[in-house]
Amino acid sequence: HWLRPTIPLDRAKQVMGEFGHVYKEQYAVALFNGVRFEIEGGGGPQSQLLHRKNPLEDHSIFSGGLFQYLEGNKKWRNRFVFVADTYDVSFYENKVAHERGLHPKGTINCAGYKALTSMEEYLDLVSTSLPGVKAKAGSGPFVKGATQFPLILWHPYARHHYFCVLTEKEQTKWHAVLQDCVRHSNNGLSEECRVQTPAFTDAVRLHRQAQGHYGTWDMMCGGPPQILANLVMETLYPELRNLIGPRLKGKIQQRQRNWMLISEAVYKQVLSQTQAQYEALVQACEVETPRLDAALRTDMDQIITSKEHVSGKIRALVLPRAEQLLRRSVQPYVSSILEALMEPTSRGFSEVRDVFFRELVEVSKNTLNGGGKDKLGEHMEKISMLAFHPVKMQSCYEKVEQLSLEGLQQRFDVSSPSVFVQRAQILMREQMDNAVYTFEQLLHQSLEEKDQRGENLCKTIQCCQDRVLKKYDYDSSTVRKKFFREALLQIIIPYMLKQLAPSCHPDLPPFQELIFEDFSRFILVENMFEEVVLQSVTKDIMMAVKEAAVQKRHNLYRDSMILTNSDPDLHLLGESPSVDWAAQFGGGDEESDESPEGCGRSKWRRRQVVSMIKLDGMGPLPYESCLEVPGEGGDFIPEEEEGATPMEPEPNSPDNVQEIRYLINPVVEMVVPASDEDLAVLPNGTEPGMLTLEGEEEEVTLITTVVEEVHWKGPDQKAEGELQEKGEAAIEEDEAIENAIQEIEMAVQEEDEDRITECAVDSDAELAPPLADSSPRHHDDSGFQSLTNEALDEGEAQPMKDVLKTEDSLTDPGEVEVIVEQGNAALHDNSETGEDSETEILYDI
Repeated sequence: HWLRPTIPLDRAKQVMGEFGHVYKEQYAVALFNGVRFEIEGGGGPQSQLLHRKNPLEDHSIFSGGLFQYLEGNKKWRNRFVFVADTYDVSFYENKVAHERGLHPKGTINCAGYKALTSMEEYLDLVSTSLPGVKAKAGSGPFVKGATQFPLILWHPYARHHYFCVLTEKEQTKWHAVLQDCVRHSNNGLSEECRVQTPAFTDAVRLHRQAQGHYGTWDMMCGGPPQILANLVMETLYPELRNLIGPRLKGKIQQRQRNWMLISEAVYKQVLSQTQAQYEALVQACEVETPRLDAALRTDMDQIITSKEHVSGKIRALVLPRAEQLLRRSVQPYVSSILEALMEPTSRGFSEVRDVFFRELVEVSKNTLNGGGKDKLGEHMEKISMLAFHPVKMQSCYEKVEQLSLEGLQQRFDVSSPSVFVQRAQILMREQMDNAVYTFEQLLHQSLEEKDQRGENLCKTIQCCQDRVLKKYDYDSSTVRKKFFREALLQIIIPYMLKQLAPSCHPDLPPFQELIFEDFSRFILVENMFEEVVLQSVTKDIMMAVKEAAVQKRHNLYRDSMILTNSDPDLHLLGESPSVDWAAQFGGGDEESDESPEGCGRSKWRRRQVVSMIKLDGMGPLPYESCLEVPGEGGDFIPEEEEGATPMEPEPNSPDNVQEIRYLINPVVEMVVPASDEDLAVLPNGTEPGMLTLEGEEEEVTLITTVVEEVHWKGPDQKAEGELQEKGEAAIEEDEAIENAIQEIEMAVQEEDEDRITECAVDSDAELAPPLADSSPRHHDDSGFQSLTNEALDEGEAQPMKDVLKTEDSLTDPGEVEVIVEQGNAALHDNSETGEDSETEILYDI
């Protein structure tokens, strides 16, 4: 009640109005620069490696099971998590729900997030959200981990997501995957958009500079709507924190949690506004594009002449001041900045080369020992997606993460080096994929020309490898030098603009009068002022990078070494599609099982970049969403539903792994005391006795029993099964036996009906008809499995414990069997609301 709902909307409208004005101006300038580049041409050295247009086509990144913390009911539930080629993280009720194409429970766009593996690191970030509110030493977090291996996605404004796994191996792999999702999502602006992307980045930079914020910005991540939402929250967030923070009541953990919920709600409102208003802004600019484009192409020469005339006058005013500032405050630090950038970046690109080389050496060895092309296809299928395998690329990324600008960040207003680290990692991934794709095309071309096996095939692989490595060295040098120049400009230019703005800005407005009105949309004084400052420092930056290239330890080519048309036939292969090694050379799994989508399971599996995590001695987990895991150390936060009918004390939450196993596979124990008069063996080999079931004793004659699989049809409908008898016909004629059987059936069915009436069916669960592959025995084990189902085989009947004990003889265990089948997978407990559905078990005797 302290926050009016209109405050976030009003602030978003205000910021978007100011941004929209700047964006329209920069859009016309970017269109002018794009058309001029198209006419005049230009560009840097030509790449030697081929570039794949859509590398992740028909691929997914990773999938498997994770325990997720649900804030609504404060429980941990097992979820099937799927990372698509878009790097969005989607989580489902279970794997069956994903395979059937059902909507996910939720989807996370990882832009702006940080992937954490330590609760201590997470609490440090949370404590900064409310200044002056710090937890006491020894106080526990408001989220208690279910295991010792957490995975947390933290965002300064949006919802936090909590996951955990069972082993350190799983945590390492999932952390690498989530980091790659964050890295890819942060790089949300397409470089192929020659007009929209420059217009947007310049508009954001100029808007922040007008607010006094110069330098790099950590929240320049994601797509345009997300960046604009971050732009709004940059000023709105501190105001709301100062307004609401002091009024929050309760314990420290509760205040932190409440503030996070408020921040999330505000961010959602702001993001919805920026999304709609940015789309309207882009549409309005695109409507004017044809008219502006026609004017540019008609008057391009006059516009260029007018711009050069005004730029000359601005240069005469600004250049002396800029050169003085450059000599005094910038030049002494250029070499140290460049060295801080070059050392970790060069090690990272060198590691990319080493990883690529090691993989190809492994291919050569396995091909020589494994039988030619058939084995080659299997290995090449794995290498094809090497650049997008976050675990294999992790050693390369870690080299760059050592980049530090200690001592330079405050002087040049650099918030953190993360902007440069993630940019370098994206470039490393692109170079790795270019190298892999080029090698694939060269090798495929050689294999088509002539049949090769054994040593000849290894020689061909070696020849293609050497050609690709030479091209990689050249392209790596070119990409790194460009990266160093851009990084230096991003560090130095904002600092110089901030220092020159107070003295130069008052003198700039008169220059606008020198521009013809028809050209005023394409020539802006503010842009020309920045271009003059850029030109003043470019010479020093180019010289510094050129001198660094002379040093052999960075493995950079000199600018004089230019490879042109070194392999003219190679670029003809760039138009070829990616090679399907598995289809052409027999790679991939040989399984013939069909996936739910109708394609072979082998194809479905090999299209995933990262291999599944498989733990030793662990079977499949058929219905993951049924599991509720307690907090670490046995602590568990109870869940209460308002207005819900009190449940019986029997179905309590499981407190250990054994109880979870019992919920998955219930076992009924029968105790049969023998008496002297009951020792006579019946004609079918069974013996009479007493059956004890849930504290009630009934006189029965022991016979072979089988309970058929039961599928849920509805809470009021009874499941029907077929009775299979292995006894002889004489038992059915015994009236005493029939009476005892009827009494037991009535007792069991009454309890089941009482339980079923108390079960609440999940409102968003879909009662789909049962499929063959949704049964436990048909479960597809394609994700890493939890320890909760260790050594458990769902596809076989579970024998009863202590069955049919008598003093003189024991009934053959093969004659007494109870099969307890779970219900339909679609009727799992409602993880969002905390409502639990119990499994209906029928006993047919």
